[in-house]
Amino acid sequence: MSHRNKPSPSDSAAGRGRGRGRGPGPAQSVPAVRPSVPFAPPAAPGPAIGSSTSTPPLAAVASASSSSSMAPEAVTAGVEKLALQQAAPLSSSKALRIPRRPGFGTLGQKIQVRANHFLVQVADRDLHHYDVAITPEVTAKSIRRILVNLLVTKYLKTNLGNRIPAFDGNKNLYTAGRLPFESQDFVIKLSDDDRKGSSAASASASGSASKKREREFKITIRFAAKVELQNLIQFLRCQQRETPQDTIQALDVALRALPSEKYNISGRSFFSPLLGQQGSLGGGIEYWRGYYQSLRPTQMGLSLNIDYPYSADVSARSYYEPILVTDFVEKHFNLDLSRRLSDQDRVKIKKALRGIKVEVRNNENIRGYKVTGISKEPLYELMFTLDDNATKKSVVQYFHEKYGIQLRYLNLPAIQAGSDAKPAYLPMEVCSIASGQRYTKRLTETQVTALLKANCQRPQERENYIKQIARQNNFNNDKYAREFGISVAADLPLVDARVLQPPMLKYHDSGKEKMVNPQMGAWNMINKKMYGGGTVQHWTCINFSRRVNRDVPSQFCAELISMCVSKGMIFKREPLIPIISAQPNAIERALAELHDKCKKTGKNLDLLIIILPDSKGSYGTIKRKCETELGIVSQCCLPNHAYQMKKQYLENVSLKINVKVGGKNLVLRDADLHNIPFLSDMPTLILGADVTHPQPGEDSAPSIAAVVGSIDWPLVTQYRAIVSAQMHRQEIIQDLYKTTVVPNKGIVPGGMIRELLMAFYKKTNRKPDRIIFYRDGVSEGQFSQVLLHEMDAIRQACASLQAGYQPRVTFVVVQKRHHTRFFPADHRRRDQTDKSGNILPGTVVDTKICHPWEHDFYLNSHAGIQGTSRPTHYHMLFDENNFTADGFQTLTNNLCYTYARCTRSVSIVPPAYYAHLAAFRARYYIEGEMSEGDSASRGGGGRVMLDLPAVKDNVKEVMFYC
Repeated sequence: MSHRNKPSPSDSAAGRGRGRGRGPGPAQSVPAVRPSVPFAPPAAPGPAIGSSTSTPPLAAVASASSSSSMAPEAVTAGVEKLALQQAAPLSSSKALRIPRRPGFGTLGQKIQVRANHFLVQVADRDLHHYDVAITPEVTAKSIRRILVNLLVTKYLKTNLGNRIPAFDGNKNLYTAGRLPFESQDFVIKLSDDDRKGSSAASASASGSASKKREREFKITIRFAAKVELQNLIQFLRCQQRETPQDTIQALDVALRALPSEKYNISGRSFFSPLLGQQGSLGGGIEYWRGYYQSLRPTQMGLSLNIDYPYSADVSARSYYEPILVTDFVEKHFNLDLSRRLSDQDRVKIKKALRGIKVEVRNNENIRGYKVTGISKEPLYELMFTLDDNATKKSVVQYFHEKYGIQLRYLNLPAIQAGSDAKPAYLPMEVCSIASGQRYTKRLTETQVTALLKANCQRPQERENYIKQIARQNNFNNDKYAREFGISVAADLPLVDARVLQPPMLKYHDSGKEKMVNPQMGAWNMINKKMYGGGTVQHWTCINFSRRVNRDVPSQFCAELISMCVSKGMIFKREPLIPIISAQPNAIERALAELHDKCKKTGKNLDLLIIILPDSKGSYGTIKRKCETELGIVSQCCLPNHAYQMKKQYLENVSLKINVKVGGKNLVLRDADLHNIPFLSDMPTLILGADVTHPQPGEDSAPSIAAVVGSIDWPLVTQYRAIVSAQMHRQEIIQDLYKTTVVPNKGIVPGGMIRELLMAFYKKTNRKPDRIIFYRDGVSEGQFSQVLLHEMDAIRQACASLQAGYQPRVTFVVVQKRHHTRFFPADHRRRDQTDKSGNILPGTVVDTKICHPWEHDFYLNSHAGIQGTSRPTHYHMLFDENNFTADGFQTLTNNLCYTYARCTRSVSIVPPAYYAHLAAFRARYYIEGEMSEGDSASRGGGGRVMLDLPAVKDNVKEVMFYC
């Protein structure tokens, strides 16, 4: 899936549970099934959650927590599978009714898999939390760590009472036992040698450009709170609901303390050449291996989750090669250094070098500098004033006389260090880029491809790498782990899993094969016709490619139409107007002129086939023009595919075209028979929602929210999409329900949910009695906030349509950005792996490594293609439909076989997938090709642009985003 820019990883221990209250609350009341009647006239805006209404409030204040009389004891790996019938947990004063797990699933073939969660035991220790303040303020975590390490080295046996503290690099310090003081100030001196000598800081700290300096800092350590290990014990035993985040964080910091001293840190991941293979990406950039680490509470106790960093997080593992600056410039810009640079090249080089650290070696001495710019003049023209006699001398002459260096690249500018008022000039050929500096700029496509290829690991290779990391870190002999009484298991645990049966799929009865039983998550369209073939009466084609000769578009369209007809579509052979070719530099004008010609015929286009230009960068412009200005449903094709006309490609395009013109490719057989539990028994609206955020650095670009809703119950294959722009990096969807004041009408209700409810009723003539809401992209730290706001919006949207209208709602978070991975228990058994060596499609896990008591599970619904499959984590936050574990797991797995764009099961439930596609499409409307990763928004001026062009009504009626 494409870049999403979501908040912190879902299974980051630091993000879990902060501010997230839990409480049992009374049993939920489920509204009685009401007969399907038309929506009443719009009422006034519905009441907010928690007001006087028959709907049970989401937020309920529960009784205060009672203290436990249980004696403290070790948190051990022997916590058994938790019985769901235990006494109700102690409640929190900030309770949200997160539903308890209704039971464990039982359907499917029982197997075992290995999970990358190492079991953790914690001895009984007296944990304490201290605040750390450093004066003058230091923002760099690496320098803060150096200062605290110097303090510990100096005062360990005296003021610290032999306590080895664990420091998080910010303001939190933890000890296993109380320090001899409540608050104390320490004075620490930091020299350049200290900065350079620290292995953790060597990548980020530079030396002085002059003689060695020494700075003095005051460090204040002040007692903050006692950390109760007993709270963690009770939580793991389901005796309290609120996550003991402070306890988990203390232990997590202790386990991260030593790696933080040895490796480069990026978020919750570590990178270093010491961790394995590194290599060149080209252009003077190299990659480093790394790993992710987080401590998590699970059913089996605490677990240490170790994994490879995110595949999408390419910048975190990209570093400047420690080479001469001249070599970097030559590689990065492919320049001939013997020639004088153009002004354009000089600007590019200045932008590329500014801010990086370079080193100059003089005999055994290495002096470090930070690049502030480059000289305006080439080296052979550059003069500077000597401090002693105010005479001018050329840089070339100075280096020859002072160091005996005959400079070669005289056409290059010099590196400038220091300020503009007092610059220091250094020839590029004597400067080396300091090692360990992250390359944070955008990688080229070639570099991204090379990086992903280098880091693509098959399951067995990935499992071995994770084990290697655990052995290399040797947590049980870690001085911090010993201090805090932490021990980590040596091997990955075996976890009970089940492989769910794939659903039977239904195609049209006129095909030779009307039923399909997928094998290994895949099937084909041979001898099959689409369940509901769409109709295309009026179409044409426009070609923007100069590589495609004039005959190819007609031949390609003829082949494509033949494929669509063979699959069951009604597709007129002759275009509405003749197929044309147009210049790629005048796309918008050509589309407008084509639209005018079609309008003159008195007919509206059902479909426009577009052969894209040869160069990239036009797709967004085309989609924005067609969908928000002209009201045209379009299908874009790449020139090389149009030229080759391969059958497989034509078949794939026919699947997209069919749903774009209102057809249905396939349905679940049980949906066709009205026989799906929790779906077929009453009108059910399935919603998918996602928010995509702009790239880092796009401060003026909005976030885009998208919600899709099924409109063809009981088949649930067609989804209408609504998109909306909202404030920059705002995760909560703002326009689910809204009201506007209209002159002479007063307050008028609206919003995305309301529109989808009305679309459902318009298509089915029924109002939904059940809503299943799949919400993508929410991190665990945002659960309570998102649930409360968005459920309230759903309730108000329903109430605004008809007084007392309260369909049953199930609210589920869908998470892909997590680090849990599963591996076959025996990689040699072909009956338990797919062709790529991954676990089988349909593998579901809801025991051992899942939440101690909440209703969550991991589902690997797809077959792997390359690398290691990533299961999707489904976490139910609210449920009025009383789903059983088997019921919800089976429904979700079956829906993953209904994705319209391919003949494979997909890794994430389709409504969430469609919402992501729709949100990504909408970003094109306001940013053009910026969605592909450009560093600046077109909004400009720091203003967030919230004016999202509206999709035309005729386009909105179909799945235009596919």
